[in-house]
Amino acid sequence: MTTPFLDTARRVILTEAEALTTLANGLDERFRDAIDLLRHCRGRVIVTGIGKSGHIGNKIAATLASTGTPAQFVHPAEASHGDLGMITRDDVVLAISNGGEAAELANLIAYSRRYDIPLIGLTSQESSTLGRQSDVILLLPQAGEACGTGIVPTNSTAMTLAMGDALAVALMENRAFTAEHFRDFHPGGKLGAQLSRVSDLMHRGAAIPLVHHTAGMADALMEISGKGFGVTGVTDDHGKLIGIITNGDLSRHMDGLMNLVARDVMTANPVTIGPDALAEKAMGLMNAKQITCLLVVDPTQPDLPAGVLNIHDCLRVGLG
Repeated sequence: MTTPFLDTARRVILTEAEALTTLANGLDERFRDAIDLLRHCRGRVIVTGIGKSGHIGNKIAATLASTGTPAQFVHPAEASHGDLGMITRDDVVLAISNGGEAAELANLIAYSRRYDIPLIGLTSQESSTLGRQSDVILLLPQAGEACGTGIVPTNSTAMTLAMGDALAVALMENRAFTAEHFRDFHPGGKLGAQLSRVSDLMHRGAAIPLVHHTAGMADALMEISGKGFGVTGVTDDHGKLIGIITNGDLSRHMDGLMNLVARDVMTANPVTIGPDALAEKAMGLMNAKQITCLLVVDPTQPDLPAGVLNIHDCLRVGLG
């Protein structure tokens, strides 16, 4: 059963979706010109705007910066009181104003013109001050606002945000920006955890539980308990990994266990993973195999143990 609130919400969302479709269909060569300016920028993209345009501008600057395009937001009012010094001739200015006549932008626009700093105007009014002064105009279609009164920025801010995202992703693809690059800018939080590699979390060197295949089970048990992973890898005479001993292996060989050696108890051909694999993949593998540890083997040194990863290492950074 619908309510007036749901009807309003659906109307707003559908109206904004229609505005975004109009925006997409109206993109022309000016978008490519803007991309050319931005990708050849030797400094930073200076994003500016006042009011709602400023809030959207902050997000656009953050998105650009996180996807490989150095950018910062400069508040136009603060620019008039000294922050113009943040802008250099190597920069490109992206100024946002739906109406194109925001008085707070005047000094910043004039500064960009005086020092030949490229100016991209994001506006819905081509003949406005911002439109006339810009080197490249990213023109928003005349779509009205979703509020129905024309006074609440809704369609205009949605289109501005989408245009910023389009610029960021186009630049990102042009630069062949990869997940590895993205991870460098997002080391924290859930996103950083998802992009972590096994090599970031694994334990190395003396921390790896390993025994020789001829080792007695007393030594194997000491390695399992001493290293704290509940398992130990088993190596051959050349140090190559040939098996693993888990709690399950110990249970299956409980009778006469202390009279056996590691190769008698181990599970051969253990599940392993490479250090360059995503930690999220390792987590999925452990869940699928119902195990809590993975031995890490570097593909450049076949079968030589490079590390060990415990499921708790993945949980600690927010995976799972």
